[in-house]
Amino acid sequence: TFQMMVFFVIFLLLGAYIVPVSGSESSAFTEGQFLYAPMWSTTTYLRDSNGSLNHSWTSSFIPGAAVWWPGDGTIIRTIRDGGVDPGTGGAGGGVQKMEWDGTVAWDYRYNTGGKLSHHDVKTLPNGNVLLIAWETKTRAEAIAAGRNPNYVLSSGLLPDHVIEVKPTGPTSGEIVWAWHVWDHLIQDYNSSEENYGVVADHPELVNINYLTDSNIDLMHTNSIDYNEEFDQIMISVHNYNEIWVIDHSTTIEEAAGHTGGNSGKGGDLLYRWGNPMAYNTGTINDRKLYGPHDATWIDEGCPGEGHILLFNNGVNRPGTHYSTVDELIPPVNDNGEYYLEPGSAYGPETQTWIYTANPPTSLYSTAGCGAHRLPSGNTLICETDSGKVFEVTPEGTTVWQYATGSQPFKVVYIPPGEPEPPQNETIPDLECSGSLSWTDIKPGATVNGSFEVQNVGDNGSLLNWTIDTSSVSWGTWSFTPESGTNITPEDEPETVLVSVIAPDQPDSEFQGYVRVENINDPTDFELIPVILKTPVKIIPSLLMYLHQLLSYFFQNHPLL
Repeated sequence: TFQMMVFFVIFLLLGAYIVPVSGSESSAFTEGQFLYAPMWSTTTYLRDSNGSLNHSWTSSFIPGAAVWWPGDGTIIRTIRDGGVDPGTGGAGGGVQKMEWDGTVAWDYRYNTGGKLSHHDVKTLPNGNVLLIAWETKTRAEAIAAGRNPNYVLSSGLLPDHVIEVKPTGPTSGEIVWAWHVWDHLIQDYNSSEENYGVVADHPELVNINYLTDSNIDLMHTNSIDYNEEFDQIMISVHNYNEIWVIDHSTTIEEAAGHTGGNSGKGGDLLYRWGNPMAYNTGTINDRKLYGPHDATWIDEGCPGEGHILLFNNGVNRPGTHYSTVDELIPPVNDNGEYYLEPGSAYGPETQTWIYTANPPTSLYSTAGCGAHRLPSGNTLICETDSGKVFEVTPEGTTVWQYATGSQPFKVVYIPPGEPEPPQNETIPDLECSGSLSWTDIKPGATVNGSFEVQNVGDNGSLLNWTIDTSSVSWGTWSFTPESGTNITPEDEPETVLVSVIAPDQPDSEFQGYVRVENINDPTDFELIPVILKTPVKIIPSLLMYLHQLLSYFFQNHPLL
């Protein structure tokens, strides 16, 4: 908006600044770093708590819209690269993994076929990446799903889905898990269309007609978080004024249904909170959230661990508009099961902690923003519109603040225990040599070959590698060994023996590659090119033609 751009220009003129605020020095944000990507800049910044610049990364793209720190000295940065865009903010189109020196190690795009990644990104313990994305549904599809036609434009509808991407190459990735809200809808508008039912009886489903306007952006999901203990995903759903929790332990097929996974509920919602009216329960007085952002589980070791922390923007809050940071205790047991009293709304009835500025209207941002609980018990808050990052105590006293001079979507706190920049680490580096090429091979025959694997990384680093042949769909393959562990740079290259039974087809050429990857870093890999040719089978008609040609030649040119 025009106001946001004015803010941005003012901050560029004033410059970024840090303000120490009176308070207990021991409780202030004196350790750790914070990472942020200004929404209208191609640069990402890593700063100390005193505001000094530790490092920066330069991209060819503005973010779309978050950046994430996996903890290994790299960053995972969303990028804005075109595609379907509802014009409601947060549009992306891809994600890049950038090394400390700025090298783009992985560049994955998700912006074709009516789909577009947006807003947030998070890495999983296995190195895979979670993305939020829009997908296009036509007007006819939306109406068939039970959407009120009065609220559907000719351009259709953009519901959200979540994908888990496994990096498979410098610019490629495999979607190994997905969840689509389109598989979990309910409506009470038209009994002759799909998903018809009693909305209040199914809080595990999403009312496609909750929004009573023609906004093409159905949900506007703006954050994603992962709970490793329960293997669950939480998203912040702006337009429903709720947070939702779903089961990640499902297969893709189970995530599209209503059974399976640890919960036994497939991809249905396990928990939702903030606005019971979204599932026809309660009244306006029961609503707690107003355009929320950045819903996360509080980290282990921090006060309130396992609780949920979020930025409650306060958009359309009754009365005065102001933002708060809210903490709530979800009604969950040790097995990750959420309690819901039949006919009631999900608890809790009230938040366990709310930060409200003094005066309340001095903190208000309509877009972006985030909050993170620090090990000290204080909370680090990012206000997007003003560009201010600040720390408050549990009592609400501001003890530290920093003006970024920009508009970061949110900030990522990096505790001092995180790994230092990679130049101070021992990082393995996978390297392979050799190729696999066979010609004139009889169909069904067995051929042998080899290639070498070695660690050319830092001294003292350990490489764990494995082989992936998913790109080779022909022949029968075996490898000796199939993987290796704790390979040091001092070790001799390890020879991998390869045996292949050739396909039965003659007169054919088969190609592909064998992928050898670092188990601990899927973006560190090598591709071994493969080619196998079976001999040309001379057809009888060709032999007859050659016989006739030779006979004619000798008849007309007798030997002397």
